[in-house]
Amino acid sequence: MAVSGRNVADFQSSISKGSAQDFDHGCEPCLAIGQQIEAHGFCVDCQEYLCKNCFAYHQRTKASKHHQLVNKNNMDKHAVIKMESNECTEKCQVHKKEVIKFFCPKHEALCCNDCIVLNHRACDIDYIPDKCAGSGDSAEFREVLRELDQKVNEADNIIKHASRREKELDSCYDKLFKVISMFRKEINDRLDQLQKQIQTDADKKISTHKQMVKKVLETCETTSSDIKQLQSRLQDYKASQQNGQLYITMKQAKSKLKSDEIKEADRSLEKTNIQYTFDRNQDLTNMLSREDAFGKLTLSSSVVTSNEIKPIDKLTQKENINIKTKSDRHQCCITGCVALSSNKIVAADSNNVKLKVVDIKNKTIIEETTLPSEPWDIAVMPQDHIAVTMPEEKEIHIMTTSGKLSAVRKFPVKGECRGVVYHQGHLYLVCSYPKCVFITDTEGNVQNTILLPCNKMHVFNNPWYLLLSKDLRHIFISDYGIDGVVSITLQGDISAEYEYVENPRGMMMLGDGSLLMCRCRKSGSLYRISGDLKRSRTVIDDLSYPRSMCYNRDQHEVYVGCLGDQMIVLSAK
Repeated sequence: MAVSGRNVADFQSSISKGSAQDFDHGCEPCLAIGQQIEAHGFCVDCQEYLCKNCFAYHQRTKASKHHQLVNKNNMDKHAVIKMESNECTEKCQVHKKEVIKFFCPKHEALCCNDCIVLNHRACDIDYIPDKCAGSGDSAEFREVLRELDQKVNEADNIIKHASRREKELDSCYDKLFKVISMFRKEINDRLDQLQKQIQTDADKKISTHKQMVKKVLETCETTSSDIKQLQSRLQDYKASQQNGQLYITMKQAKSKLKSDEIKEADRSLEKTNIQYTFDRNQDLTNMLSREDAFGKLTLSSSVVTSNEIKPIDKLTQKENINIKTKSDRHQCCITGCVALSSNKIVAADSNNVKLKVVDIKNKTIIEETTLPSEPWDIAVMPQDHIAVTMPEEKEIHIMTTSGKLSAVRKFPVKGECRGVVYHQGHLYLVCSYPKCVFITDTEGNVQNTILLPCNKMHVFNNPWYLLLSKDLRHIFISDYGIDGVVSITLQGDISAEYEYVENPRGMMMLGDGSLLMCRCRKSGSLYRISGDLKRSRTVIDDLSYPRSMCYNRDQHEVYVGCLGDQMIVLSAK
């Protein structure tokens, strides 16, 4: 049995004597390539003597690792005296049950009986048992060994060149890394300066709004105190029957009631219901030369909910919000929802083909927009925009929430896009057909495609929602078809699975890296699953078909969209 990839140096440790005459048995695979090496053991199955290296290789290679091997002291007991034989035993690669017995010189092909009948009827065929006698002493045998040896030397030379090239590449990388690091330091120094400028600007703007809030607090506290004093005086004058003073105080109270101080304070507070968002500048070439290269502050009319959600250990049901409108023809089904501000959310009602804006404070629908087809999921984007997935249309609709809901643009997706997440200028879209994750920019240009594994061990069936892990190294995907959630790397490899959630739907990422997931059943629940997908527990149950959810940071509340006309409000306090 020949061993590929071997050179003379590999055999030095096995040589214990000078020539074949100095030992009883030589290694037969090594002898085939002209090496005289003492045998270290014996393979009973192959009936071959093996040196130390060939003995070790025999134990590793797939074809022979199950063979019976014996050591040097016992090898002669198992050796069978070999008689010269012209018998052919090797099976045909094409016709597995047939033995190779022929050789076609014209096509240089080894053949079995079936091969001859099917492909070589017109050829002059050599019958191997008649031709093989004396092959070991033939010139052809010596020529084949010489050419094999030459091929090994060629491979060894290329290995040496490749090793040198590897070192050259390492050296090149080191030099390149030093240059990159130096340039990065220059950029960092400049960015530190620009960041300081923009933070100073932000401090001034935030300080102005905080002063406004402080003034509102002072006004309301003063007004509340005055009213309480009037209430006390009215009660005292009535009790002491001082009708004159009671009359005067009543008139003063009515005058106070006509005052617009509280309404003015409320209007002033509404003006502070804003947040400055940071627009990153993508032009790296001009970053060091432009005053606003690091970015700029732009005013947003709505507060975008932070991605950082506190760990939720317990939820209690607070109230419901009726989201059914007069124009709805079907029962509501909220497949996606997002919080726009402390008192507004947008819900995707797939059954009624609508987006609905919900006023949380007044518990009413204040706006609804009919779409071309059923919406599925929603992601909040900068500049008061949202991204809405449209599986039937195979499109993403980008809409503005500033003022009335209206379309800004749309772009096609090569699949039935379901769940969507926005992060740092990119949209992550999971598609149920084909089963993949597309990563696009906000204009729809695909930056990467992650194919979801489909094999005997792991089969995605209905991937519907996704989340980015806190360290941004993994993507969590809830799959309705396999009743579980799967974590994949950005290269598409499965890193973890949790297959014990019946009918999984929408998810939220909590601040500690764990997941909050909807379990959509008649008596459904919200599950909290650890980031490594090894542990879980029920946070709240007895929810009717929960499908999606979003979080209100200011109120510390979770809003659950269901298959039904009620949106459930849960308190996380």
